[in-house]
Amino acid sequence: MPLSRVVPAHYQPLLDEKVASVSSLLEAFAAPAPQVFPSQPTGFRLRAEFRIWHEGDDLNYVMFRPQDPKIPIAIHDFPIADYRIQRLMPVLREKLKNQEALRHKLFQVEFLVTLAGDTLVSLIYHRKLEQAWEAAATTLAQDLDISIVGRSRKQKLVIGRDFVQEVLLVNGNKYSYRQYEQAFTQPNGKLNIRMIEWACNRTRELDGDLLELYCGNGNFTLPLSRQFDHVIATELSKASIRAARENLLQNNIDNIHMIRLSAEEVTQAMGGIREFRRLAELPRPLGQYDLRTIFVDPPRAGLDEHTLRMAATFESIIYVSCNPQTLAQNLQTLCKTHHMAHVALFDQFPYTDHMECGVFLRRKPL
Repeated sequence: MPLSRVVPAHYQPLLDEKVASVSSLLEAFAAPAPQVFPSQPTGFRLRAEFRIWHEGDDLNYVMFRPQDPKIPIAIHDFPIADYRIQRLMPVLREKLKNQEALRHKLFQVEFLVTLAGDTLVSLIYHRKLEQAWEAAATTLAQDLDISIVGRSRKQKLVIGRDFVQEVLLVNGNKYSYRQYEQAFTQPNGKLNIRMIEWACNRTRELDGDLLELYCGNGNFTLPLSRQFDHVIATELSKASIRAARENLLQNNIDNIHMIRLSAEEVTQAMGGIREFRRLAELPRPLGQYDLRTIFVDPPRAGLDEHTLRMAATFESIIYVSCNPQTLAQNLQTLCKTHHMAHVALFDQFPYTDHMECGVFLRRKPL
């Protein structure tokens, strides 16, 4: 996204265009009027990454336009980033520039902050990191009160922690999350809270147990557990399922069962096609849970054909989508058996064409 598009005065008209576009896409499925959740127009991103461009002893954060991938654009201001990142960027740049052990062959810088005030910076290099780097990075971390991760090929050095700690207030309840460096987290923290609250509010009247696919670090899982007797949450990423299990312990929640399985494997297990030893971790066999509701937050490709068919067997479906086009494709199948009771649009990425969608589907009466 060109930073020239970041004009707060233009935010509402751009949002209106996106809402109209997605609403038109969903119109074929008799979608109700969407509930729209706007973002704050600046300072909304909790993550940012920049290439580093060296010119003699100087260096700059840079980005590249897709049409000119070899021409660096120096980034001096990044108004879409959280204010913690905005304040840290120039201070960090000066310290990196003035310290050879930190500057030499530095390739990329990644920022990760939380609404709770935690900060981690990843420094990525095209060289092996030696003791001189570790000493300089330790001093830098102390000076800036941050954690630092240094990376190069087959090497990772951690100064402080390789994660940040987030605390989210959802419908009056606090949830703590450990978010690991280079693992997926929602970039727009305040919109993320609205997304979780929307999902929880949709499930207030539901009974039984919940199956969640693509649970990540438990972002939705922890608050949703208040609405159900039991939650079976699955995730394939090792880093994410590790964080999810740690977050489960942090929050002292005892009705969530985390299993490392892909969506395809869950579909096979639900259909009795394959047995998985990892499911032996459950207190009782999978088939003995009263799974009436499914929650999915898939990648941009959406749900595959087999997972779609499995999802259609549930009474209620909560589908959070990062791609309205694949959501519409999936709805062609799901709306044969279910109707859309609620639709929400979350503007996670202002000034872009991207729109995060939430749909709540209920089974049609026979």
